[in-house]
Amino acid sequence: MDFLEPAFMQRALLAAVLVGITAPAVGIYLVQRRQALMGDGIGHVAMTGVGLGFLMNTNPVWMATLVAVAGAVAMELIRAYGKTRGDLALALLFYGGMAGGVLLINLSPTGSNANLSSFLFGSLSTVSTEDVTTISILAGFVLLVTVGLRRQLFAVSQDEEFARVTGLPVRVLNLLIAVTAAVTVTVAMRVVGLLLVSALMVIPVAAAQQLSRSFKTTFVLAVLIGTGVTLSGTITSYYQDVPPGATIVLLAIGVFITLALLAAPLARRRARAAEQAIADCDARCVPGTRRPTDDVKV
Repeated sequence: MDFLEPAFMQRALLAAVLVGITAPAVGIYLVQRRQALMGDGIGHVAMTGVGLGFLMNTNPVWMATLVAVAGAVAMELIRAYGKTRGDLALALLFYGGMAGGVLLINLSPTGSNANLSSFLFGSLSTVSTEDVTTISILAGFVLLVTVGLRRQLFAVSQDEEFARVTGLPVRVLNLLIAVTAAVTVTVAMRVVGLLLVSALMVIPVAAAQQLSRSFKTTFVLAVLIGTGVTLSGTITSYYQDVPPGATIVLLAIGVFITLALLAAPLARRRARAAEQAIADCDARCVPGTRRPTDDVKV
């Protein structure tokens, strides 16, 4: 337990727990909406916020949050209203955000390539007390939205038209999902980095889906998997001196592959059982119905 002695590891582990909880909590809605790569695009845009933070000598996390939220709102509006050139607009937004961040961080007097690398791929030693406070506040907002509005967000993610018919404010909820995803990206960037945060939002959810089809169970399992891999990856990076972000993502992929291999025989067994049940019913039931022949009155 000597990894708990350094102060920077205490801060890094706390940040890792918050990231492990919040990333899958948002990712489950993105997976339902088939927007698994949205976090990657927001990460590109957030780089401009990081560069602005260094250039203006302010907290890069808060500045990245503001820029990422603006970028996420723009992405959602392009998705909702964009026509044939919507994909081109998104590409310009993504690559422009990354290029702007690299330029601004090198123009700032306190910025450097080392600073850039820590935000792109994560860094244990750079997680400060101020960062932990900021991450805690942002993570609280993410959990408040993803848990408190889970029914409404799930309805919108599953079927927008049905949600609109039931009276839900679909446009507002869509924007809220985008904003929450943007906040999550900035929460996670100090631990896994902007280039890898999307993987942590998606892979734990995909791994949980190997074992469950229920939204509630998948949500809980994804959060547990996310927390487990972020803590394990952070501790491993401390002892082995490897990048924390890459380690966390590779562990998440390993969990996904393991669960997929374990779930495959179970899925085949369930399919055979279902086929057998149908065959047995067909043999015992009145043709064209599911009523047993014994129930037919002569």
